[in-house]
Amino acid sequence: MPPFPSKLTYAAAIIVALASAMPASSESAQPNTVAVNKDSGADDAKSSERQIRVERRTPAYWRVTFDNPPFNIFGPETIPQLEAVITAIENDPLLKVVVFDSAVPDFFLTHYNFIPPLSDSTGLRAGPTGLHPLPDMLVRLSRSHVVSICLIRGRATGVGSELALASDMRFASREKAVLSQWEVGAALVPGGGPMARLPRLMGRGRALEILLGADGIDGELAERYGYVNRALPDDQLDSFVQALAMRITKFDGKAIAETKRLVDQASLPHDAEIAAGWDAFIASVQRPEAQSRIQQLMTLGLQTKDDVERRLNWYTETLRAP
Repeated sequence: MPPFPSKLTYAAAIIVALASAMPASSESAQPNTVAVNKDSGADDAKSSERQIRVERRTPAYWRVTFDNPPFNIFGPETIPQLEAVITAIENDPLLKVVVFDSAVPDFFLTHYNFIPPLSDSTGLRAGPTGLHPLPDMLVRLSRSHVVSICLIRGRATGVGSELALASDMRFASREKAVLSQWEVGAALVPGGGPMARLPRLMGRGRALEILLGADGIDGELAERYGYVNRALPDDQLDSFVQALAMRITKFDGKAIAETKRLVDQASLPHDAEIAAGWDAFIASVQRPEAQSRIQQLMTLGLQTKDDVERRLNWYTETLRAP
């Protein structure tokens, strides 16, 4: 594993890596595909390293698949790829439903990548909402005319949980899904909006249990708490989500969009709430307590050892105070 850069603090890495995303190209994608990472400023080698695949199953129904083995970690190279996908979703008038899933066994989408150098992120610009790239993309996904569904098999940790919360619906494997906002365990404040979204889904007490307990929540408990719509037996999950997505695509697009818009008005947090959480995150990553804990986790094997990624919530309990 490349050592965590001694001259690049965790705070600086995250602040710059999540500084604003460059707008995606407006070029049309080829049939049955959606171009990602267009005009991202990455070199040719990095441009070929696709972490997100988009399949147009029908004009009205897309699958967006995270494919960054071994752990589906979200990093600065993922930001322009996801931004391009979100922009394509917003701009396609025929699209009605998008399903997010994973090609990596046991990992839906996990935390931010703490290793890349500063230069990988310095060219990114502000998103259309004025928020930093990650909350910007999540806010835009929530408010899109398109119905977004997360099919969660494996761990949805940090960014993965925040993407699920920003989506319209979440369906989880009863046996294999684990959702987690682990950040407090590393002396961080979550930055992708879970403080604004979780209480609206499950109430204040349960939201605080998840955020402050910073533990993994299995599919069955996630369903009981309202973290996900339903937890289904793993062998039924794919067929259920496929059937629901196809059913929705049969209905009138304008009726879908208008109904979703009115539900959004009644249920989504204001941008100011998301911005406040982001500001708290930025403040937290600069604290020595957070930097010390991340360094300890990297030494233990964060991003390199399967056991650490699978049991990240347990490993945070072993960390020493600085």
